[in-house]
Amino acid sequence: MNKVAFLFIIIGAALWGTIGLFVQRLYEFGFSPIEVVTLRVSIAFIALFAFVLVTNRQTLLIKIKDIPIFLGTGIGSIVFFNWAYFTAIQEMNLSIAAVLLYTGPAFVTVLSRIIFKESLTPQKFLALTGTFVGCILVIGLFPLNLGQFSSNGILFGLGSGFGYALYSIFGKIALNKNYSSLTTTTYTFLFASLSLLPTSGLITKGSVFWSVDAVLYSVSLGIIPTVLAYLLYTRGLQLVESSKASIATTIEPVVAALIGVFIFQDVLTPWQLIGMLLILSAVLFIHMKKGAPRNVASEEIKKVRKQGAS
Repeated sequence: MNKVAFLFIIIGAALWGTIGLFVQRLYEFGFSPIEVVTLRVSIAFIALFAFVLVTNRQTLLIKIKDIPIFLGTGIGSIVFFNWAYFTAIQEMNLSIAAVLLYTGPAFVTVLSRIIFKESLTPQKFLALTGTFVGCILVIGLFPLNLGQFSSNGILFGLGSGFGYALYSIFGKIALNKNYSSLTTTTYTFLFASLSLLPTSGLITKGSVFWSVDAVLYSVSLGIIPTVLAYLLYTRGLQLVESSKASIATTIEPVVAALIGVFIFQDVLTPWQLIGMLLILSAVLFIHMKKGAPRNVASEEIKKVRKQGAS
């Protein structure tokens, strides 16, 4: 089951990596970044809510005292990390902001140690280091240009990584309270939508929103790298430590880079290839079990032979 759960996390993260396919087209239609985020979470909620109404309305039942958990996933994570990320992009360039976003797994590891008492092992430390260095190489930040940094940009960038991490933390808390991945994801996007819709300006967007292509890309954005991705990730989170799950999500920039190559004809540099290998190796390494399993049958045969010889 742990292998299946880990596979769910990998697939979910890979779907996150496809987001650029839809976002870039929506930008071309004239949508702003915050409007795209609002489209994403609102369509995700509508799709999830409709699915729950048809299949199992009991999924919508939650305790009032647990609402702060879903405020944490919806507003504390989804809304906050997107706001901080876009602000960081304004302060610095996209590559630096993206790398700071991927400090998320480090935040998850520390918070999971404090909240869930998950162990801090050398295996996790090496995997964290490998994925972070790999992200730097894949996103193309190496070699570093210190002139591109700003103190405000770094602060917002780290804030985006912290917000990114909060989904794993609050999501794990919800799962530990026996809420399903469907319940967790539905309420996440409900509160994110309620927070963003009144302030994004999307409601007054006008005829641009109702063009056929814009609707098609909006719905695809809400379903493929959002509903499916978050459902799979949250489902996998039920059986995998939050820290390990978060480290595995760094497969996302690898998928995004490959999409750039095969669809947008981007050319990968040798450093990017090394970065991709580092990330893939670290993700596999974090899932490896410590020590080799004992071969009980082989040991019994050796005992019998030894007894026969004596």
